[in-house]
Amino acid sequence: MKIKMFLLSDVIFGSGASVPGGEDISVLRDGSGFPYFKGGTFKGIFREELERYLRWTMSDEKAVAGRLEELLGSGGNDRESGARLGFSDFTLSAYVRGKVLEETGGEREAVLDAFTSLRTFTSIDEDGTVSKGTLRSARCVNRGLCFYSEISCRGEEEELVKEVLSLIKWVGSMRNRGFGKVKIEAVE
Repeated sequence: MKIKMFLLSDVIFGSGASVPGGEDISVLRDGSGFPYFKGGTFKGIFREELERYLRWTMSDEKAVAGRLEELLGSGGNDRESGARLGFSDFTLSAYVRGKVLEETGGEREAVLDAFTSLRTFTSIDEDGTVSKGTLRSARCVNRGLCFYSEISCRGEEEELVKEVLSLIKWVGSMRNRGFGKVKIEAVE
C-alpha cells in the first residue's frame, strides 16, 4: 500500500548529527542531499497509535499484545521478526527529485537548501529575557512537501492500517514545539 505524508508544518527529521559552528540538529538526508524519514522510525510512531487503537477496540491486554506482535513483530528486522507489516522510508517523488537534480546540477547542499531552512531557538528566563548560552539552531524540512512510502500488508489488514494512519498527526523531532504536524493517507 502506497502512502503519502503531507507536511502541514515544518518538520525535523533528525539525523542525530550536528554541524560544528552551524546546526545543532541536522535533518536526515540521502547521498544526493534529499531529506527523508526512516521507515523504522515511522514504524515506532505507527506502533504507538496502533496500540492506542487496539486498547480502544479490544478489552483483553493479552489480545492487544498478541495482535501488536503479530502485525509488527517483536523488534528488529521486519522480515526476521515475523511481522506482517513492513515499512519503507518516506522519500520525495521521483519526479520532484529529478527536477531538483536538473535545476541544482546535483550539488548536495543546493539540493538540501531547496527543501529545508535553518531555524534558531533560545530559552527565555522567568523575567522574559534570553537565558545565557541557550541559542540553538535546527535544520527543518519545509511545510507543504509530500513524502511517499510503502507499507507491505495483507489485504485483510488494509482497513486497519488506513484507520491507524488517519490517527497519526505528528512526526519527527520537537513535536512539542509545533514541528512535525502531518496528514497521512493511503494513495492509489
